[in-house]
Amino acid sequence: MLKTDRQEAILKIIAAMRIGKQDELVRALRDHGFEATQASISRDLEELGIIKVKGAYVQPDPAPGTFAFGLTGIEAAGPNLIVAKTYAGLASASAVRIDSARVEEIVGTIAGDDTIFIAVKDAKDQKSVIKRLWELFEV
Repeated sequence: MLKTDRQEAILKIIAAMRIGKQDELVRALRDHGFEATQASISRDLEELGIIKVKGAYVQPDPAPGTFAFGLTGIEAAGPNLIVAKTYAGLASASAVRIDSARVEEIVGTIAGDDTIFIAVKDAKDQKSVIKRLWELFEV
């Protein structure tokens, strides 16, 4: 199974149940059909920007009036690239959401800490992908 699928499952699991330890998350993922090591889970949690609050893993809440996962801006960069900005630490989680949407015109994504590079097939697709990304992240 793909890393993005596993990370999406992690987000769903921590939203649905209280998980306080990585080994609990490993077991919950196994129950959902995902085999992963504690080391992989640790990297996933970091990439997704997951934090621990009162002993449980949670995804940080966006501020009121913002977009899910903290998306703060999107702009074109040349004919085949879109640059999306997020709040610090949320780029990987946002990239997982983009990849999970399986937007046909998107070739791939690369996430840093607060920036995502999104490659599109061609210049004509760029505007429609930008519009689709805003729709995808509206709260």
